[in-house]
Amino acid sequence: MSKTTLFSFLVSTLLAVSCKPVTPSQYIQPGEMEDILVDYHMARAMAQRESNREYNQALYEEAVFKKHGVTRADFDSSLVYYYTRADRFNAVCQRVADRLEEQALVLGATEGEIGKYASLNTEGDTANIWADRTTMILIPQPPYHRWEFSIEGDSTFRKGDSFLLQFISNYMYQSGNKTGVVYLAIEYEDTTIARYQNFSSAGLSQLNFPEHAGKEIKQIRGFFYIDGGREETTVVRLLCLSNVQLIRFHSKKNDEQDEKNSSPLDSITRPLYIDSLGGRDTIRRGKPYLPINNGATPNRVVTRMPEPKL
Repeated sequence: MSKTTLFSFLVSTLLAVSCKPVTPSQYIQPGEMEDILVDYHMARAMAQRESNREYNQALYEEAVFKKHGVTRADFDSSLVYYYTRADRFNAVCQRVADRLEEQALVLGATEGEIGKYASLNTEGDTANIWADRTTMILIPQPPYHRWEFSIEGDSTFRKGDSFLLQFISNYMYQSGNKTGVVYLAIEYEDTTIARYQNFSSAGLSQLNFPEHAGKEIKQIRGFFYIDGGREETTVVRLLCLSNVQLIRFHSKKNDEQDEKNSSPLDSITRPLYIDSLGGRDTIRRGKPYLPINNGATPNRVVTRMPEPKL
């Protein structure tokens, strides 16, 4: 290697090292922060399964801090440091989500309504057709505030199929309103029907999608979304979703019964739309975006509407 080549190599190496983000020593380093967050989310998830949730959650969190030799103040200040650097923090969160997904059983994959369908595959009259990751962490800062998914219709779908989208949510909020949204749209031969639901508490959330008059399904699409509102970006707000399932149920009714039992959508009374103001996504009531029903079902409904663009 010539002196010129060696010099160029050394300069490139030094530049690469100098440009690499370095976490100040007063904060928990990325690798250790990742380990703590994995244990922290698992502790909170386990506390949700017990009767005295708030007490056990605080107890388990302190046990995590003691295990890693840090204080809650160390954790909180480090969390704010990473949170204000969304691109770096998102990388940490995705590694945490990957590890949590590997330990789905610890997060409650075998319990209750989630466990009822835990062993299903993509075949059979009742099947779990979710093919995306089952654990994700959202930050209310674009573009890390939304997770999209889509499933193309195939030969395993039948006319009259119904669906259940369910998941476990776990919030890590220092303050502010907890606003999560799940949206699911099914494109049929001649129309698109969509449902969405807000969720703001930890635990199981479900979005039911009933059968639709014997129509062939062309595509299923949707997203999970967390709203950041107009609060300060230094206030930590995270949403961890786990054990995501999309269950498909084949209908046992014939086409005549399907047609007889189907009915027009309930009367539309209130609009809601999602738009972008000042670079921040918000959910506000105002211009028509997702018309919803009058409370006849637990999930809001819209038909013949394009997928929203956030």
